[in-house]
Amino acid sequence: MEYSHNDAELIQQPIGYWSWAAFKAVVTRTRTALAGIGLTQPQWWVLAQVARADGVRSRRAVSHLLRDYLDTGSETMEWEIDRTIAHGWITESPEGNLGITVEGRALYDKAAALQDELWAERHAGISDAEYLTTLKVLQRFIHNTGGRAWHH
Repeated sequence: MEYSHNDAELIQQPIGYWSWAAFKAVVTRTRTALAGIGLTQPQWWVLAQVARADGVRSRRAVSHLLRDYLDTGSETMEWEIDRTIAHGWITESPEGNLGITVEGRALYDKAAALQDELWAERHAGISDAEYLTTLKVLQRFIHNTGGRAWHH
């Protein structure tokens, strides 16, 4: 891989641009790959929340948790949950509890394997130490600018 600038010039590059470019590249690649198996990224989030739950997950809890993922918003998450139900991948009880169907479990397993492949693709040539440093630096940028992330 060839970098855009030498090290001295890279130090002067704007984090806003490069974090945006990385975000756009990763999200576009992820969404394109998921679309290839018939899923939107928010539908993947819903499937993952329901499939990985130790117990019953309510629609309200799933929607509340996912509404801020990539600024999706409550209305979009509710629509995506409805679409996931309409596709027959999850069910909703009269009490509002979500459960995964056999078809949903099969799709979840396929999408989880795809996500593992995407993770390996993104992390090629990047050590765990480099990745850890990158996340800590990005979180420091968020903190230093008064921003908020999910853990706040």
